[in-house]
Amino acid sequence: MSVGHEVDWRATQATEERRPALPAAAAPAHRPRLCLSPKKTPDPNKTNYSSTTPRAAPPPSAAAAAAPSAAAATGTGLTPAHGGLPSPVDLMVRDEKERAALKASAGRALELTARQACDLELLCVGGFTPLTGFMDRRDYESVVARMRLADDSATGHGGLLFGLPIVLDTDSEEGAPGAPAVGDTLLLTHKGQELGVVTVTDRWRPDKPRECLGCYGTSSLEHPAVQMVAMERGKYYLSGPVRGFELPSREFACATPAEVRATLPADGRDVLAFQCRNPIHRAHYELFIRALDAPEVGASPPAVCLVHPTCGPTQDDDIPGAVRYRTYVVLEREVANPRLRWAYLPYSMHMAGPREAIQHMILRKNYGCTHFIIGRDMAGCKSSVSGEDFYGAYDAQETAAKHSAELGMRTVPSLNIAYTEEAGYVTADVAKAEGYATLSLSGTKFRKMLRAGDAIPEWFAFPSVVGVLREAAAAAGTSSESE
Repeated sequence: MSVGHEVDWRATQATEERRPALPAAAAPAHRPRLCLSPKKTPDPNKTNYSSTTPRAAPPPSAAAAAAPSAAAATGTGLTPAHGGLPSPVDLMVRDEKERAALKASAGRALELTARQACDLELLCVGGFTPLTGFMDRRDYESVVARMRLADDSATGHGGLLFGLPIVLDTDSEEGAPGAPAVGDTLLLTHKGQELGVVTVTDRWRPDKPRECLGCYGTSSLEHPAVQMVAMERGKYYLSGPVRGFELPSREFACATPAEVRATLPADGRDVLAFQCRNPIHRAHYELFIRALDAPEVGASPPAVCLVHPTCGPTQDDDIPGAVRYRTYVVLEREVANPRLRWAYLPYSMHMAGPREAIQHMILRKNYGCTHFIIGRDMAGCKSSVSGEDFYGAYDAQETAAKHSAELGMRTVPSLNIAYTEEAGYVTADVAKAEGYATLSLSGTKFRKMLRAGDAIPEWFAFPSVVGVLREAAAAAGTSSESE
């Protein structure tokens, strides 16, 4: 069972295959079919880095070699934002008079879903830099077709890479009472909060099957994001510039790009990003700690890693965001590692495989990262009917490597590691060569042990994380019994 940063939280051992980055010409196109590629045999000549064996740095790919370092990026020592901007855009309105005037200009209110509220937040704080609003039809159609803003984009960044479209949807029919129209200023609300305004510049009915084929490689409702586009999003899309008044209220705060950048070293050292959407267990921790010493990462001054879980709406079977957040807080305290930074991303996953990898790289670049740790089958998903994978195991890694130089962000493929009785966590090739006995714990067994209150092996999970999961499981059990 796969365990990496885009993984099932119940998994028992890390099986992230490390593959050398490919030159741009070797990366495959995004393939619009269900099971996109057969399983690939790991390269026996790949270089693994491990605390138990010496290593030599492999020659970097052409894309990786061309990617600039943070030291060369800006005068502050931090990497520039996407599009070459020295820092992320900031659309938050802090002046009370200006805020009042904008609210007064809004002719009607539009209540946002949780997904829309996340998109608005990331627009306003600069996570989606250089965007300053929801995409218009030209940019939307161009991103769907070729993963780039339109050549004549109103953003002034024509042809810039962008993984997935950022749109505002509605079901209101044009001309109906209260329906948003071009020229309207809308007050954007969410659960009693007045989050900001958008001035509508375009309204259109999208070709949703084409959107899904372009973005997710399939128009099948067996894909979770296709279900979202087809069944949750409204019939019409709206575009326009936005201004923000306040951020969505949550049990936990999501630091803005500016706030995260303020915590990062300004001496030009590399900053790795680790993406996850589930609790972090021992194998996950080993992956990003070892990535700090990867060949792609500068050794002096020593790199740091931003552990940056997504905490927006996720799939129905995922652990609730508030529970996941509490596991991260206790783990940060338990490990107290000075080379780690912790923050939380208000982003709603699409499970879009290669496209999602590009979107995450752009987001983390805007938060100040220079490198992106990417594992096997990142942001992948399976058919809800057949269980087949929608993407090949290495599609995301290869797409990320292809665009690494253009994005100015290097990729660090994850390791294949296993826990052994003799030497703890080592790379799988070392375990095999030395004849070590590997240990594993199935997801079913782990859940059963949690419910029963049995001891969880510390080689598998951190005690602090287990404690939070036990509390959440007990609370869920009590709640279900009282219903």
